[in-house]
Amino acid sequence: METPEVHPDLEHISFLLGRWEGAGVGGYPSIESFNFGQEIEFGHNGKPFLEYVSRTWLLDEEGNRVRPLATESGYWRARPERQLEVVLAHPTGIVEIYVGEVVFHKIELQTDVVARTESAKEYTAGHRLYGLVNGNLMWAYDMAATGHPLTSHMSGELKKVA
Repeated sequence: METPEVHPDLEHISFLLGRWEGAGVGGYPSIESFNFGQEIEFGHNGKPFLEYVSRTWLLDEEGNRVRPLATESGYWRARPERQLEVVLAHPTGIVEIYVGEVVFHKIELQTDVVARTESAKEYTAGHRLYGLVNGNLMWAYDMAATGHPLTSHMSGELKKVA
């Protein structure tokens, strides 16, 4: 089966397409700092959205995988005038809708809607920044959760592998 052409509306975010792997650091006022590994995959089927999956795992001091951390999946939807909508679901019972814009190879997103199941932790907002820097995908994530305002939580640097 042939890979479909990328939808023209996705031109400004097509640099995300492919599989990315790398590592990063995380922390929050309510948890200890940690190192993590990550893989992200952006795919498409010819329609005006990207399919997205991210997986992370805890790394020990030598860089070995210890255990799985967060997973999220969803869709990145292109909008007119370089605007973007992102819909993400988490197995922890949280669903987020982000809105933002693309400026060259920089994407800035903020939550528009957060929904939680009854058993999910208290989480009220997120802010994400993605950018292509020297061919690598750099990103940072701030969150408001467990009574804290928007605070730096995770950041990473990923290399394209496929």
